[in-house]
Amino acid sequence: MHISDGVLPISITVASWAVSFGGAAYSLRCMKNEDLPKVAVVTSAFFVASLIHLPFGPTSVHLILPGIVGALLGPVAFLSIVLGLFLQSILFQFGGLTALGANALMMGLPALFCGLLFQGIRGKTVLSHTIAGAVCGGLGTAMAATVLACLLATAGENFVGVAKLALAAHVPVFLVEAGVSAFTVSFLFRVKPELLTTGRFRT
Repeated sequence: MHISDGVLPISITVASWAVSFGGAAYSLRCMKNEDLPKVAVVTSAFFVASLIHLPFGPTSVHLILPGIVGALLGPVAFLSIVLGLFLQSILFQFGGLTALGANALMMGLPALFCGLLFQGIRGKTVLSHTIAGAVCGGLGTAMAATVLACLLATAGENFVGVAKLALAAHVPVFLVEAGVSAFTVSFLFRVKPELLTTGRFRT
């Protein structure tokens, strides 16, 4: 789920960069020194998961993980997404530097939303945490795929079909990510529940 350089109109590219810059600045404002190790680990997981692509017609699908990134990092999730995408762009040419803003927006906003949602619905039991993890995992991917389709639709009629296909191709990924996130949250709740504690969202 990467948009390549030159696909989107310049106006959308610039606007995406502006919003993504704001999202990264917000994450930096919320981050504390003690968050750095967890941010590094979660960013690494996001980086590696996005490298495994399965072809699906003119597009491809892979694990995206915005939901679990948001659940684990809360308001710092956007910065983690930006760092992971930047490294993918310069090391493997996934997406591109001019499209980095759009790609960060596509995955970062769902991550922030899921981080806020997870804090609100996780409850205090392993079951409630597992359900919250599943909801955030599936919903985060669904939101990212929807933003992807909307961004591609702005590129002209030639990309409308690709946008629809990209959205349909990620339907199975919704379910996979829900399961992965549920398992991850359940496991962490049992062995190291402090990793599920994130900073507060600032206004």
